[in-house]
Amino acid sequence: MSISVKVPTILRSYTGGTSEVAVSGSTLSDALADLEAQYPGIGARVLDDDGRLRRFINVYVNDDDVRFLEDLDTPTPDGSSVAIIPAVAGG
Repeated sequence: MSISVKVPTILRSYTGGTSEVAVSGSTLSDALADLEAQYPGIGARVLDDDGRLRRFINVYVNDDDVRFLEDLDTPTPDGSSVAIIPAVAGG
């Protein structure tokens, strides 16, 4: 399975500056595990110490917020697109 992950600028130091990478996995959890295997250290920026999505990281699978789907168990069929988007605060 091939899943496209869009990497935000803040995390591109882990991917050698690449803005989009290919991973595999049948769920978001699997896809993130493959992302971590290919780019060590990036997983700790997306997941907390308990293995859950960090509070200020938004993740979308095919433009749908996974927090309103099945969270880390959200299916990622072949051809899916995953976007990792850090929350921005200010005002």
